[in-house]
Amino acid sequence: MKDDLTTLSARLAYDKKHLWHPYSSMITPGYMHEVSSASGVHLTLSDGRSIIDGMASWWAVIHGYNHPVLNQAAVSQIDCLAHVMFGGLTHAPAVTLSQQLIEITHPVLQHVFFSDSGSISVEVAIKMALQYWIGREQPNKKRLLTVRHGYHGDTFAAMSVSDPENGMHHLFQGSLIQQLFAPAPVCRHDDDWRQEEMETLTTLLAQHQQEIAAVIIEPLVQGAGGMRVYCAEYLRQLRRLCDSYDVLLILDEIATGFGRTGSLFAYEQAGIAPDILCLGKALTGGYISLAATLCSTAIAEGMSANGDGVLMHGPTFMANPLACAIANASIGLLLSSPWQQRVAAIEQQLRQALSPYMAKPLVKDVRVKGAIGVIELKETVWPVMDWLPKWIVDQGVWIRPFNNLIYIMPPYTIQAAELMRLTEVMGRMVDKIAAC
Repeated sequence: MKDDLTTLSARLAYDKKHLWHPYSSMITPGYMHEVSSASGVHLTLSDGRSIIDGMASWWAVIHGYNHPVLNQAAVSQIDCLAHVMFGGLTHAPAVTLSQQLIEITHPVLQHVFFSDSGSISVEVAIKMALQYWIGREQPNKKRLLTVRHGYHGDTFAAMSVSDPENGMHHLFQGSLIQQLFAPAPVCRHDDDWRQEEMETLTTLLAQHQQEIAAVIIEPLVQGAGGMRVYCAEYLRQLRRLCDSYDVLLILDEIATGFGRTGSLFAYEQAGIAPDILCLGKALTGGYISLAATLCSTAIAEGMSANGDGVLMHGPTFMANPLACAIANASIGLLLSSPWQQRVAAIEQQLRQALSPYMAKPLVKDVRVKGAIGVIELKETVWPVMDWLPKWIVDQGVWIRPFNNLIYIMPPYTIQAAELMRLTEVMGRMVDKIAAC
């Protein structure tokens, strides 16, 4: 006999008993809030409360919720073609989206592979890099070099290039491919650049040149590995090193792409081009899962240089027409909006609001980049996570701290008063945790 799920309490109880949520345990499941609807930057809970979303649903909902342009794109597409296999068939939304992505990314990127999620776009990027060197008759080049505090996803190849000690995947270290790791970037601003930052990276490239296929890194902002911000000069130096040692450069812009750091793509601020680029999250404005891996013609053709060379990857929902149609609408909406002014205004307000929190005894650092605001604490928030999520919602906002970080990455459409509410709660949260 099925459980009666007509009441909120019954649904929450069933959820707690049967549903896994991200990064959670079935033994000690966390406190849940049911969302019934959303509009703009507000989530409406099933108990009637409205809360301001400071997370943009893990950084994806850049236009806000329930946007009429994206709604119409979804309705129009679902009425004619919700899905069709991409093997041997194509459709206008995918072709149009590939054209849009090629037009707005660096001119060197001319080829697009669509997949289901950011993690898979990283898997595809790694496959491209390894197969490129097989095509170049250098099959020994099959390791990746990356930096500490990185995060690239939860699938196996993506986990192997995420931080092996401070990241989320240390339990699997014995099962993962052993990659090479350099220290994380330190320099915040180009004016403070120190060439010594590249010494370990240079040494690793020199020592392992014959086995390194590619360097993979999140440009300017390391996301879930610590919300760390670093300077553009690091990327410029990294690009030069990759060229010098004949190693590919993969840039993971899943979190930073589509305006989050103040430029359409973070790599633009360094004036460089990747060999392979990973995109996701905001690609569809947060409406539906879709990701893309772009590469240069040299990579695409090099992969097939020694014969068949087909890329053996083909997700069932690859280039889903519904997702592609929404992505086309989202990119069009972004480019036609004053997104740069909006992100700049968010950045300015975040700096003004968060900087004073450096005076709080528990605060170790405050970081702001584009529409990203971070408070780093001197201790982890895990001991208070049994009550903190409920307390946050009781303040009328949605913020999801992790490790020792309190951060927000709101939709670009957030208003000044809404953003002020978020930053005020961040400050009160620091005080609340400190009092425990």
